[in-house]
Amino acid sequence: MAKNDLIGGSLWEQYSAKVSERMNDPRYRGEISEAEAKALGAKLVVADWGAESCGDAVRLYWAVDPKTDRILLAKFKSFGCGTAIASSDVMAELSVGKTVDEALKITNIEVEHKLRDNDETPAIPPQKMHCSVMAYDVIKKAASLYKNVDMASLAEEEIVCECARVSLRTIKDVIRINDLKTVEEITQYTKAGAFCKSCLRPGGHEKRNFYLVDILRDTRAEMEKEKISALAEPRDFEAMNLIQKHRAIENVLDEKIRPALAADGGSMEVVDIREADGAIIVYIRYLGACKGCISSTKGTLQFIENMLHKELAQNIKVLPV
Repeated sequence: MAKNDLIGGSLWEQYSAKVSERMNDPRYRGEISEAEAKALGAKLVVADWGAESCGDAVRLYWAVDPKTDRILLAKFKSFGCGTAIASSDVMAELSVGKTVDEALKITNIEVEHKLRDNDETPAIPPQKMHCSVMAYDVIKKAASLYKNVDMASLAEEEIVCECARVSLRTIKDVIRINDLKTVEEITQYTKAGAFCKSCLRPGGHEKRNFYLVDILRDTRAEMEKEKISALAEPRDFEAMNLIQKHRAIENVLDEKIRPALAADGGSMEVVDIREADGAIIVYIRYLGACKGCISSTKGTLQFIENMLHKELAQNIKVLPV
C-alpha cells in the first residue's frame, strides 16, 4: 500500500526519515532497575511527565553518578504518538554524558534538530512540536527529583494554559528558542490556546493571570533588548576578555563537541582557561567513556582542538589533566 493511501501525502512528507526510524526502532527505550544503577555506582531517578489534553506521556530513567552529577545511563518509556516516541528517544540520548545541570539546557529545538534529515528541513510539522516540548519538560522533572527540589525552583511553573498544562516558563522558553512571532505559532509549538482558548487574550470565558498575547509581547521586547546588548559585546574572539572567551569556548563545546562524545558514552569538562604567551590554554578533564580511552590523547584531543580552531581562533591549545 502506498504512503498516499495511508495518509495525505503532503502531511506524511513533513516527517523526516529519522523520525520514522526512531519511532519504529528507539535506541533508548526501556527502563533502568535499581540493581543496574547500583552496579554503576549511580543514583536512580525516575520521572513522569505527560499532557492530559492529548494523552501522551513519558517516563524518563536516569542513572546519575552522585559524585559528579553526571548522567551515566538514560532510558525512557512513552505512551503516545510516534513523534512522542522519537522525541523521547533523542532526549534520552542527548542527556547521556551530561551533568544534570547541563541536561537542563537541552531544548526542544535541539531535540527537533537532531531528528532532521538535513539542516534546512524541519523533522516534524509544527503541530507536533508539543511532543518535543514534553521531552524538554520531563528533563526538568527528573532534575528536580535528583536535586530534591520543587520543580518550580528550576522553572517558572505558573500554568498559563490549564487545558494543555503549559507553564509560563515553557512558553517563554519556546518563544525564545524558536524565535516565535505570533500567538498562532505558540499554539502550534505547545498546544497552549488550542482548546478552550481562554489563555489567548482577555475576554474569554475564564479570566487568566497571563495571556499569550501579553507573554509574546513582553518576551519579544526582552529579546530585542538582549539583542541590542549583545551587539555591544565584541564578536572577535581575540577582542574578548577572559570571561567572554570562556563563554565562547563553552558554547562551541556544547554545540559541536559534547554531543559527538556523548554518542560514544563520553564527555568532558573545562577545568581551567588561561592566557600565556599569546595562546589560550584550555585545560579539560575527560568523563565517562572518554576517561582512559587511548584516543583521548590523540584523535579525540585533535578533534576538540581542531573544532575550537575552526570556530574561534588558531591560538587555542587544549590540554587534558
